[in-house]
Amino acid sequence: MDIDFSLVLLILVVISGAVALYDRVFLAEKRNAAAARLRAAQVVETEALNHAISTAEQEPVVVEYAKSFFPVLLIVLVLRSFLVEPFQIPSGSMIPTLEVGDFILVNKYTYGLRLPVVGTKIVELNEPQRGEVMVFIPPHDNRYFIKRVVGLPGDTIRYENKVLTINGEQIPTDVIDRVHIEMPNGMMQSGVLLTETLGEVEHQTQIISAAVREGGRTVWVVPDGHYFMMGDNRDNSADSRVWGAVPEDNIVGKAFAIWMHKEPGWSLPTFSRNGMIY
Repeated sequence: MDIDFSLVLLILVVISGAVALYDRVFLAEKRNAAAARLRAAQVVETEALNHAISTAEQEPVVVEYAKSFFPVLLIVLVLRSFLVEPFQIPSGSMIPTLEVGDFILVNKYTYGLRLPVVGTKIVELNEPQRGEVMVFIPPHDNRYFIKRVVGLPGDTIRYENKVLTINGEQIPTDVIDRVHIEMPNGMMQSGVLLTETLGEVEHQTQIISAAVREGGRTVWVVPDGHYFMMGDNRDNSADSRVWGAVPEDNIVGKAFAIWMHKEPGWSLPTFSRNGMIY
């Protein structure tokens, strides 16, 4: 089962903050009063009495840890919820743009500020644009996915015979090279590496030469308040062609940079793939 780190972080912030507040309102006053009574009774300064005063003023271990961790946890929660959150790429659906093991940064405020955990938008900012790489929660799963925004609300999307058409206009592509593409079962297929221009974004995609997706649905109309998402690894991506358009409420943020890469297994991380995401 996947752990919702945002929820865990929020719970820790609430608990540590509640403990610190309870100590400030109730416990601290009792400690200070006890120490004051000892000082008032002190006629001659002795080591034992000073030790007793120090003990009376000492915070409980739980309170001490809560006060130490609360500001740190709160800062991390604010950064992850409203500014930037890190993710790791677990699958090859966005190859060649993103590879398995890439660590990416996601801008959490580009598409509006949202409350942590529940995701309710509280500040309207920008809307997703065609061609941007977006992290979201798909309609069929509660995990984070990452794909490219292909269709905006109201668009008619057609993907047939390896050709992408939006609102009747074929999306321009140029062949870069012939490549070998690894399938989920480990087999290799001959394919083509392309450049594709979506809106103002020029990026790379790859397709398998063989007709592996023929015979299914080829046309979709994007509902209002939804976005049609596709992987750059077009024939190895379960995306809106399979589970439908993504509701606006499920948006997490815009992926904008790769900051580290680590191959699966016992390997050291590298920074050779660092750069902006297009």
